[in-house]
Amino acid sequence: MSTLNDLRSIPITRVAGNGKKTLSSYQALGVETFYDLINLRPRGYEDRTSRVCIGSQVPDGPWTNTIVRVQAKSFFGKGLKNVKITVRDTLSGVRGELLGFNRPYLDKTIVSGNFYKLYAYQIPEFSHVPRFSRFELTALPDSFSLTENSESSISGGLRPVYPLSGNLTQNMVRKHVALALKEIPTLENDLPQTLYEKYRLMNLDAAFRALHAPERAEDIRQALRSLGFSEVFYMQMMAMRRSSGQDGAFSRRPVVPQVYEKEKQLTDSLPFKLTEDQEKVLSEIRKDMSQQRSMNRLLQGDVGSGKTLVALIAAVHCISEGSQVAFMAPTELLARQHAINAAKLLERLGISVAYLDGTVTGKARSLLLQNLREHKIDLIIGTHALFSKDVQYAKLGFVIVDEQHRFGVEQRRALFAKGQNPDVLMMTATPIPRTLALTIYGDLNVSTIKTMPGGRLPVKTFIVSPEKRQAMYDAVYVELQRGHQAYFVYPRIGDGEEEEESSLKDVTTMYAFLSERYKPFRGELIHSRLPDDEKIRILDQFNSGKLSYLVSTSVVEVGIDVPTATCMVIEQADFFGLSALHQLRGRVGRGTLQSWCFLAPGDQVSKDGMNRLEVLKSTNDGFIIAEKDLLLRGPGEISGLRQSGFTNLRFVSLDKDLNMIAAAREEVSRILLADPGLLEADHAVIRRELLELKPF
Repeated sequence: MSTLNDLRSIPITRVAGNGKKTLSSYQALGVETFYDLINLRPRGYEDRTSRVCIGSQVPDGPWTNTIVRVQAKSFFGKGLKNVKITVRDTLSGVRGELLGFNRPYLDKTIVSGNFYKLYAYQIPEFSHVPRFSRFELTALPDSFSLTENSESSISGGLRPVYPLSGNLTQNMVRKHVALALKEIPTLENDLPQTLYEKYRLMNLDAAFRALHAPERAEDIRQALRSLGFSEVFYMQMMAMRRSSGQDGAFSRRPVVPQVYEKEKQLTDSLPFKLTEDQEKVLSEIRKDMSQQRSMNRLLQGDVGSGKTLVALIAAVHCISEGSQVAFMAPTELLARQHAINAAKLLERLGISVAYLDGTVTGKARSLLLQNLREHKIDLIIGTHALFSKDVQYAKLGFVIVDEQHRFGVEQRRALFAKGQNPDVLMMTATPIPRTLALTIYGDLNVSTIKTMPGGRLPVKTFIVSPEKRQAMYDAVYVELQRGHQAYFVYPRIGDGEEEEESSLKDVTTMYAFLSERYKPFRGELIHSRLPDDEKIRILDQFNSGKLSYLVSTSVVEVGIDVPTATCMVIEQADFFGLSALHQLRGRVGRGTLQSWCFLAPGDQVSKDGMNRLEVLKSTNDGFIIAEKDLLLRGPGEISGLRQSGFTNLRFVSLDKDLNMIAAAREEVSRILLADPGLLEADHAVIRRELLELKPF
């Protein structure tokens, strides 16, 4: 018997040899050991269990698996290196052509009049032609001469199709996997036996062997279900144990949550009532804050749903209990906007608000840090400067992280370490599908604000074709005449500093064009290369109505709230991702005025690019958009340091396996509640696996 960890010490060279090209190709797939090799999930399977004649309709793809007799051979194409082999299906009589590109050797290896077993890819555009089909052969290793023409000659079962890289071929990988499985002793199970019985899972050894050498389609399904359950079980186990490890002696709060007087004063001073979702989330936060264990909560909500206000009310709750609050934002622009808004709302309540970023230096910084140490500052708002080494807090009790996905895990931990087990509220304006939130944030409680403030109208979104561009500009002109404002967003700055030529429109060129097009109105150019003071000056003028329009890069994606801005024009919109497009659209429609978003794709828009625009046009619901975005971009690494790209999960589909994820989460919760130290005999296997697991 061996464990999965034992396989981490066996190099793949034992089955693949020491060839540099082969090893480099495997490394590109993340395969260096036997452990990596058997965890290399096939991307599909070739079904060779039954006969499929030429021209037959195949449910899962244009594959043909049959017996043919060669009738003729010929060469075609430049240099006459391409071989065309005419065959006839021995069962249906349908004729077809095998196309071997740049493979003249096929002329010698294939003999006219002989019978061959054929497994080949049928070219779809020819499959509709009666009694005639064409097949593209990348090679002919799976077609070989038969001694007789018989149905029993069709065999081969279900063959895995692996991801490839470099000089790897399917046959090479299949051979290496088979050799590794043959050499590996029986694998010990990696879950408690009770879970195998409760969920009728395959044992670990059988699951891996069925994954790579299945006899039936049902074997594949059961193997993926069993390996997937183990995968999400340990992902949740790592996350929940990390969360439970935050218990500490920093108990500073009453057991029963309450609403303090300053919270009431703040909500009473607002010109509107909080939405039901905002009230619900505040109740959840107060309840968390009343517990002995520190809060660890994610607040997600669509653009304009009022997350920042909820965070500030929660900050007042913490300050009322005698603690300090740190509010971290990813950019100086966004942090300054938060500080300005917080000062307007909170300073009249006697709460001291300060701002800190990398530009605060010298005596001003020294005085600010002294006031922070002496607890003369209640709420400090800033960028990553909040966790600099020289920043010390008197009693940091609450940490708010805005746009949390923009910060690395280590950055967030550095800020949390400034306090003694502070409460943590992480916010994101990029809605996360329930499946993904449940998966990634196994150590977090998740709150969601879906209800938008009353009186707002849905933004109307249009995809603008080239012939409709002038009509779009005219429509914006009408809005400017009404005293409303507009954004024009482009994918690049274009001030001549780019090293390569680009077909993308730029803000510099388009600002000159729009200045002529909207001559009676005043606009400004804003992008990331401008000094922050200049950007703030421009935004202040836009907020006050002194500017009618902004010409910008995606720097206006977050943190700008101007109720009279009614038009968002995004040129070459197919260049942007779904999340960015949705965020940009969220800059309009923030008041009671009807607003519009114009998506103008480039001249050579791809199918995927147009699909993204169609998704945005079809809905204003950020959660639906996030579901689509998840499928396109992937959710990012779960418990490691990387923040983008696909997770390291191999056997679980984040959009299809919600029930499995929920079941694993429930089992982990049950086990940790009953046996937090994992000391029971049945849990010894969990202790063993946790010692070796890498971040997901």
